[in-house]
Amino acid sequence: MAPMNCPAPVEVTYRNMRFLITHNPTSATLNKFVEELKKHGVTTMVRVCEATYDTALVEKEGIQVRDWPFDDGSSPSTQIVDDWLSLVNIQFREEPGCCIAVHCVAGLGRTPFVRQKRRGAFNSKQLSYLEKYHSKMRLCFKDPRGHRNNCCIQ
Repeated sequence: MAPMNCPAPVEVTYRNMRFLITHNPTSATLNKFVEELKKHGVTTMVRVCEATYDTALVEKEGIQVRDWPFDDGSSPSTQIVDDWLSLVNIQFREEPGCCIAVHCVAGLGRTPFVRQKRRGAFNSKQLSYLEKYHSKMRLCFKDPRGHRNNCCIQ
């Protein structure tokens, strides 16, 4: 079987939030994958595909792993969206500037935030979901004077 041609990891930054979008490692590439996570300062990794490797090596390096799988090409459940928003809200308030990694199998169909940087990252079903999504305003941050800004990450 020929090796899969995986896209390089992409880091997406917005204010004090950093996300690393990557592909699913294999047992053979797990050491290199962990080094890449460490290079970007990843503190939490979200796996949105089926478990195909043991996360012990990732966790041994102090990186928390969250398993929130959903079907490729589909939209996440309300529970996954709620869990994601909670994670982002807490993580970046407690550790501004940290990095959250997200991966599915190829780093395209289920990982958020990347269409601008990685063509083909969303299909029409997912775009429809995003267009109909109504923000719950859970990720509005206050500026240093205590005023709520108008920017939200969904």
